[in-house]
Amino acid sequence: MSSDVKQQEKEPNILEQQENKEEEDEDDYEEEEGWDDWEGDEGEPQSELLCLFCDSKFGSCDLLFVHCDSVHHFDFHGLRKSPGLDFYASFKLINYIRSQVAERRCWSCGLTCMSNQDLQNHLHDVINFNDIKTLWDDARYLKPFVQDDPLLYSFDEHEEGEDEQITAIHDDLMRDLKNSVDAFSDNQNAVKEVVANNDLYDAPIKEGPASISDDHLSFASSSDKEHIDSKDSRGFVSSIDKDSERHLMAHSQNHIAKHIKKANESYFGSYSSFGIHREMLSDKVRMDAYGQAILKNPSLLNGAVVMDVGCGTGILSLFAAQAGASRVIAVEASSKMAAVASQVAKDNVLWLSKSQSGHNGLQKGVIEVVHSMVEEIDKNVELQPHSVDVLLSEWMGYCLLYESMLGSVLYARDRWLKPGGAILPDTATIFVAGFGKGGTSLPFWQNVCDFDMSCIGKELVKEAAQIPIVDVVDYQDLVTGSEVLKTFDLATMKPNEVDFTATATLEPKSSASEHRKIHLDSKSCYCWCYGVVLWFDTGFTNRFCQQTPAVLSTSPYTPRTHWSQTILTFREPIAMGFVKENEVDRTKIGTDICPAMKVDLRVSIVRSTEHRCIDISLEAVGVDSGGRKCSFPAQLFSLQ
Repeated sequence: MSSDVKQQEKEPNILEQQENKEEEDEDDYEEEEGWDDWEGDEGEPQSELLCLFCDSKFGSCDLLFVHCDSVHHFDFHGLRKSPGLDFYASFKLINYIRSQVAERRCWSCGLTCMSNQDLQNHLHDVINFNDIKTLWDDARYLKPFVQDDPLLYSFDEHEEGEDEQITAIHDDLMRDLKNSVDAFSDNQNAVKEVVANNDLYDAPIKEGPASISDDHLSFASSSDKEHIDSKDSRGFVSSIDKDSERHLMAHSQNHIAKHIKKANESYFGSYSSFGIHREMLSDKVRMDAYGQAILKNPSLLNGAVVMDVGCGTGILSLFAAQAGASRVIAVEASSKMAAVASQVAKDNVLWLSKSQSGHNGLQKGVIEVVHSMVEEIDKNVELQPHSVDVLLSEWMGYCLLYESMLGSVLYARDRWLKPGGAILPDTATIFVAGFGKGGTSLPFWQNVCDFDMSCIGKELVKEAAQIPIVDVVDYQDLVTGSEVLKTFDLATMKPNEVDFTATATLEPKSSASEHRKIHLDSKSCYCWCYGVVLWFDTGFTNRFCQQTPAVLSTSPYTPRTHWSQTILTFREPIAMGFVKENEVDRTKIGTDICPAMKVDLRVSIVRSTEHRCIDISLEAVGVDSGGRKCSFPAQLFSLQ
């Protein structure tokens, strides 16, 4: 065969190779440009499904979930069947995982990693699914984290019996949607009530039925909100425009409104018990701090217009009237306690009665009790915005933020307080410290009438690692120094700052010798830390109380209060101390052989999906004398 013929045969091959290369380049370009563009040329959804944890794509859900199980320790079908996750719970789980991965955070333990690769290396099997399934049980995860995410609409298409279930759910959804729209059309004030009760009053309310801003459904921190409102580094978009997604939001809002109404009725009803008020009035620390701040700062209260948010029996209003206030608006949402506060004011000749006047036509009393939530008092009393000189409230709950009443106080501040007006108290600080064995029930059970019942104590400690405990901790049982976890400035803080994440470092107390154990070879000295305890101080600072500042402290170092302290118990105690010679570098940090020199904490406190409750997450990292670190499993606590 001649060389010319060979050349002619080669040329078509070269041309074909060139054409193929150009087609491959074009395909690569299209894939690169459209990695988050789920629409094809014909407007039809593409079949590629994005992995929940990495950039891998698959042509079917089966392949995707096999990949997630084998590579990322995530058995989607197993998790659905074991706890019995329905369609909506699974829908929210997918959106929750995508939101956590976007923040380089482990979806199961909450650990935040430095890079995406670190997260891939960290992913692990779920230890106890029931402990974490409440994490994504939030209405905001009904909103797709990735716009037009095809996985959300195909993850259950091959499961038996799901078609009928989805049809039934869809019918229920549309029925609830219609009822919700009708209800909101008849009375748009219901929308405002939901917003106010959620402590998210500052977000705009749109006109028309079922058009509540996305902000009103979010109990997340500000960092979570940034992900909801904008694109992240991977191009995920969470804005919603489609009818089906609006239906989900309307459906959720309808249930949230019912839940909040029921929770409020239960909450305010609980304060109808006189036993609770007797306990608060008998709390000497509480009464002394408020009494000092109000009665010993005459320049602040004399002639002032005062608002008392959540007045209860009206004791703070009585103090304000005694201090010379010209008008006291006592706001109380419990109908029974509003009536009681009115009667108490009458019995002490301090009630403002418009039908009776004293000498020269002046009113004898100055206290007017308003039965209302503070967000709605303008419906019940004549009061101009920004006309209050001093805002009073005893709003603090267990762990400071339980009961979520702070949002109402901030609403009153922004709506009624004059610019530069005083708010009492004006600061609040949460502290944290580690506690030892004496802070648990173990010592009691170790010797009951000379019998060893420590097995009961161990079981109780194990249970305590799942729920927060409100109890008194003796300062002698603290094995670390105390650290400031979070400080709030009530005069300037924003409502969304109620949710926060903070860090602190705990180091063993030098005076905790009674908790320490010395090895016979004198190579190490350590104590056991069984968990952390939280408490708070509120300050009536000289910013407003210039003559006599005051502090209300719930610290273990001060006389006990009815708030006690909030105890968060570790799953396993951590040994803290020092080792003179660390011969076993591979020994787990936090053991008696290799105690931690310090423990780094990361604590998040956020408003729960359960109205007026809070969720607390606790992460601990032990650091030994050589600088090695060991992360302990994250823990979740719900205070309700």
